[in-house]
Amino acid sequence: MRYCINCCIHLLPNDLHRQCFRCRGPDHNNQKCPVCRGENKIPLYTDSKQMKWLAVLEVRTDHCESWNGFFCLRKGKLCSLMFGLIIMTLVMVSYILTGAKHGLLLIPSPFHYGAFASNPSLMDNESLSDMKDYYQPSKMNISYVKDYPSIKLIIDTITSKIEFITRQRPDLEELRKQEPHMFSVIPNKFLPNSKNPCWYEEYRGNTTTDPYATNSYALYSKRFRIIFDYLRKVFWNHLYHYKDKHYRLRCLPHFYIIGQPKCGTTDLYDRLRLHPDVRFSAIKEPHWWTRKRFGIIRLRDGFHDRYPVEDYLDLFDLAAHQIQSVLQSDAVRERGKRNNIIIGEASASTMWDNNAWIFFYDNSTEGEPPFLIQDFIHAFQPNAKLIIMLRDPVERLYSDYLYFASANKSAEDFHEKVAESLQLFEGCVLDFSLRACVYNNSLNNAMPVRLQVGLYVVYLLDWLTVFNKDQILVLRLEDHASNMRYTMHMVFQFLDLGPLSEKQEALITKSPASNTRRPEDRSLGPMLPTTKAILRDFYRPFNTKLAQVLFDDAFLWKRT
Repeated sequence: MRYCINCCIHLLPNDLHRQCFRCRGPDHNNQKCPVCRGENKIPLYTDSKQMKWLAVLEVRTDHCESWNGFFCLRKGKLCSLMFGLIIMTLVMVSYILTGAKHGLLLIPSPFHYGAFASNPSLMDNESLSDMKDYYQPSKMNISYVKDYPSIKLIIDTITSKIEFITRQRPDLEELRKQEPHMFSVIPNKFLPNSKNPCWYEEYRGNTTTDPYATNSYALYSKRFRIIFDYLRKVFWNHLYHYKDKHYRLRCLPHFYIIGQPKCGTTDLYDRLRLHPDVRFSAIKEPHWWTRKRFGIIRLRDGFHDRYPVEDYLDLFDLAAHQIQSVLQSDAVRERGKRNNIIIGEASASTMWDNNAWIFFYDNSTEGEPPFLIQDFIHAFQPNAKLIIMLRDPVERLYSDYLYFASANKSAEDFHEKVAESLQLFEGCVLDFSLRACVYNNSLNNAMPVRLQVGLYVVYLLDWLTVFNKDQILVLRLEDHASNMRYTMHMVFQFLDLGPLSEKQEALITKSPASNTRRPEDRSLGPMLPTTKAILRDFYRPFNTKLAQVLFDDAFLWKRT
């Protein structure tokens, strides 16, 4: 079937196409041609079906006119090609711009064990390469295995590998070699008339010197700048002048609230602050022992400059000023009485977070950290008092998930994350000791939920290798919530705090609870019954050991 490419008229088999003026030759007049004016224009047909306009590009002509022939065909194809390339370019540019903005261009594998990957974590480090190979999950995606018997097999494997072995405590000289600057700043003897470990340190600046100019807490956080602005104003007034020299009082905490997160530590902190003899650091959770002294500001940001111990001591200057005022009073100096003010610190990471050790301490034994946080605290403060608040580890984990998960939170999502974390933990205990897995940075950062934080007895036993049992007070959040007055009296007695008036006690015990679950998280409801049963089985052997260590079956959490 033949067609005229110029006027789109259907040609019959014997039609010579003489009716087309334009096909007759160069004398054709567009103004006189009815076809060119749009009159009686006939659409192009193929086998009685109307063709799409792009089909015209495939029609060939034998005419040799420069524009209407060969170049007409090529121009149509070129336009289509250019149009497609423009669309493709716009799509790619849009992807690159949005991907760079949201960090989507290089999406890490969900099973990548590098530090600071996607979970709260540390910087990736080549020294971990030997251990990463042990934790590659199997190809089975256990996130979709929701039946209890399948996951129970994993828990049984983990339980069979549990072994509580007492760690070897490092000696003092080894600790000095690891942290020489810290040992050069903190003395080994403190003022005798203060409950707190306090000492005088010579200050070599003048009245125009900013004592907090280099403090990392003030530099990296806008929230704390108001506090340091006040400290600058009153700093010179609290210096002790003796023989043409200036001295500032330095103090460490008398007690630490060391854990655990999502167990009521904030509520305990808020109530203790109301006691007239208790002072805390300027920041509730400095996280200095566990993170800042290693240069970790935010877990997702990697390492920065390490915070020196002087920056940590600055946080207790407000309390030190009040202690110094009491120490210099005539009554205290004449009667030799001790100052009753005590300082506390409430970083809930202190008990469990030793993730940074692998980046700084080399002489590891089978993947276990050679030094822990408590080793250094005990080296400076062998008489420190420690408070631990715990709760049912199953409920703690769900609360932790609701608090830290940013999107797509649901009971089903929590179940899948628990299942995946259990698989990863199983892979570790098959090749390493329980302690090595609990303190392993790569494994902990890879698990979607923080299972390890609920292994309370592992951490407690390690703290008991350096501190005496009577220096540690372990509380349950469930008891604290049901009988606030009783638990607060236990704390006051443990810290040797004086009696309170009825008004002061009512203020402390009847205040509303702090840091409770957010309304939007409450609307998600409880975890799935299957998830709870799985977690009960996982934590049971650890709770049993904890109850044995503390001689208290309440820590079995059978009724919760």
